[in-house]
Amino acid sequence: MSKDLKPKQRLGQAGQKRWRKIAMWVVLLGLMCGGAYAAYRYTGKTVIEIPTARARTGEFVISVKTRGEVRSTNSMLLAAPQVPDPKITYLAESGKPVQKGQKVIEFDTAQQEQYLLDRSTSVKTVDSEIVQIQATHRITNEMDAMQLMTYTYNVERAKLEASKASVISEIEGEKAKIDVGVAEGQLGLQNTTIGAHKVTQSADIDRLNQKKDKTVRDMNRAKGYLDKMAIYAPISGIINILPNFRTQGSFGSSPPPFKEGDRAWTGAVIAEIPDLSSMRVELKLDEVDRGKLQIGQSVRVRVDAIPEKELMAELDWISPIAAIQFRGPGMSDKTFPARATLKNLDSRLRPGMSSSAEVLIESQANALMIPARASFVNRGKPSVWVQRGTGYEVREIEVGKRNENDLVVTKGLKNGETVYLENPVEAARKAKKI
Repeated sequence: MSKDLKPKQRLGQAGQKRWRKIAMWVVLLGLMCGGAYAAYRYTGKTVIEIPTARARTGEFVISVKTRGEVRSTNSMLLAAPQVPDPKITYLAESGKPVQKGQKVIEFDTAQQEQYLLDRSTSVKTVDSEIVQIQATHRITNEMDAMQLMTYTYNVERAKLEASKASVISEIEGEKAKIDVGVAEGQLGLQNTTIGAHKVTQSADIDRLNQKKDKTVRDMNRAKGYLDKMAIYAPISGIINILPNFRTQGSFGSSPPPFKEGDRAWTGAVIAEIPDLSSMRVELKLDEVDRGKLQIGQSVRVRVDAIPEKELMAELDWISPIAAIQFRGPGMSDKTFPARATLKNLDSRLRPGMSSSAEVLIESQANALMIPARASFVNRGKPSVWVQRGTGYEVREIEVGKRNENDLVVTKGLKNGETVYLENPVEAARKAKKI
């Protein structure tokens, strides 16, 4: 090739042209996709899905719903006895069956056994003191008797000497009379001493007897404490261990139940044996619902552990005073405790099971109902959007009572007709593509 000839293309120009073509095709493809989307957006038809419901005939109920807990109507409560510092050393397992007479709770007996041993030793010690002091008293009494005999003899001898005054000198006679007075004085002093000794001895014996009586009482009390250190089941049933309210659980949780090693207190209710033949549901009513309820109203109960079975109960007690439950700093709930006795039972029911309850305030059988959200006000009258094929019509209705979810239609609808739960025009406007 001649040096004067130049190449038709420079190095790299072919690659640049290829990239320009690719870029043009990408732009063209984007324009085509945009046009297709615009055509679909502005000319295509959009299927609008609006929630619907059918008018249905059934039981219309006005009720108050709440939560509750199953409890036994009659329970045998097992409480800590009146013993000092009862410490639990044995506790039957909660939820297990127990037979009448079976040991359920036992407390530590070491302290009371030591106390009983000390008191028994004290009684023996007092008995020894009484024997010893009685022996001392006998020695004293014998010495007093010897002195009394001596002084009595001295008096008689002095009198005998004084009786010789007529045959002896006058001086000797007077001396004999003085001796009689001295002897009588010594005799009187000895009688006084004997009386004092008797009083002292009686006081010593009384003091020791009182000491012994107190020690015996302490010993008998210790025996009584030991007799109370074990609690036995008064009836057969299922044991339920109750919460220890003096033990702090985690924040916001219920106190844990009693366990072995816990220190109870006199009168603390540790466990219960419920009577499973009579059960009730303990409810907590909100303040706004309290005024709607009356004694004797029926209650539908569903136990969480037995969801397939509906139980019926009767509301038989509502607290006149609200109970305040503190849930933390500045947080509290105000509820009214209530009770409903179950009319039909299930063998699987156990105290402590959680449940949902519906207190029936008013009911109406064979009522035509629609969801409350399906109704709206049109020209001052209640109306509904009734489905007609792919469209709808606005129809006025007459309504009766309503609850939280449904309302009763007394006129304007038939059973099975479909109504919209939202305004179709607003739904179409929201679904319109921009």
